[in-house]
Amino acid sequence: MKPAPRKSLSAEDPALRLSQWRGRGALSNDSGRFEAEQRFAADDGWGGEPPDGGDDAGETPPATEIAREKIRTIITRNTSPDISFDQSINPYRGCEHGCIYCFARPSHAFLGLSPGVDFETKLTIKPGAAGMLRRELSARKYVPNMIALGTNTDPYQPIEKKYQTTREILKVLWEFRHPVGIVTKSALIQRDLDLLVPMAEAGLARVALSVTTLDRGLARRMEPRAAAPHRRLETIRALAGAGVPVTVMAAPMIPGLNDSEMEAILTEAREAGAGRAGYIVLRLPYEIKDLFQEWLSAHAPDRARRVMSLIRSMRKGADYDAEWGKRMKGEGPFARLLADRFRIACARLGFEDTRMPLDLSQFRRPFSAGADSRQGALWED
Repeated sequence: MKPAPRKSLSAEDPALRLSQWRGRGALSNDSGRFEAEQRFAADDGWGGEPPDGGDDAGETPPATEIAREKIRTIITRNTSPDISFDQSINPYRGCEHGCIYCFARPSHAFLGLSPGVDFETKLTIKPGAAGMLRRELSARKYVPNMIALGTNTDPYQPIEKKYQTTREILKVLWEFRHPVGIVTKSALIQRDLDLLVPMAEAGLARVALSVTTLDRGLARRMEPRAAAPHRRLETIRALAGAGVPVTVMAAPMIPGLNDSEMEAILTEAREAGAGRAGYIVLRLPYEIKDLFQEWLSAHAPDRARRVMSLIRSMRKGADYDAEWGKRMKGEGPFARLLADRFRIACARLGFEDTRMPLDLSQFRRPFSAGADSRQGALWED
């Protein structure tokens, strides 16, 4: 089905004024690109109904809804040439952190849901994920390679505190002595130090913490339910202090909005114990380009035009360019300036310039994994 065209958003759009959900990142909840009909809020002249059914627009934030997914597999594989892993696990769909820039938002359209507020409020859990992982790792044909945990949505978003899917997955990976790389912006990861520390000591675990800004006000508007910047730095300190290798991701860098903080973020993270660093420039595929511009018009109207101009200067004049090798860093003078600043700052601060390898040689299929594993284990040292 050909994606339905989306309406153009601007600061004067009535839908923008009506759709300010308190405590959420997105300001609208338009239909996804695969829907035959497009639904969006509009002012009919009568003042409008609040988008969430409350007494006053924006007064009662929409509640988080949880759906259960029956899974047939848990490891996702990819062949993307510009990322460092070929298999990953995402314990959840959707993310309550509500980061307005999240590149995973368009994936909610595959569920028939909006990449806007739906992405933050209509979440999916995967019961039995740990058991499914155990079966997949036990298969004779499985060849171990690093699994990236939380590459689409955060594995330590708020619902993890209750459902503990990520923790159960880590238990299985440790049982199999399987290497894992985790990406998060949540302080909740500290809960799992009892697993991460022995895994790290065995060369089986590394963590990347995303720090987008040090400005608490900007973070609150841009990443409303993610950990505050100082909590992320505290988490880097806790992980590094416990011996878990930590990378700081200054991501995404948004020109004209947070890129001036790059060196400060790297400095603070290095002082907290991060050993490696990385950065990614803002990506605006599919619905994100509209959601982000809507957010800019509401939260940074004085800078909106400048920000979008700089973004387009890195994307051949477009809002986004998905070309392999360029989508993460952009191109052009401003992109080169960011790359130079990052390189110089990392050299000055003493960050390691190589990725920490994880040990694949320890992989094993324990007796508890199944009959095939019990037979194979007879031949292990």
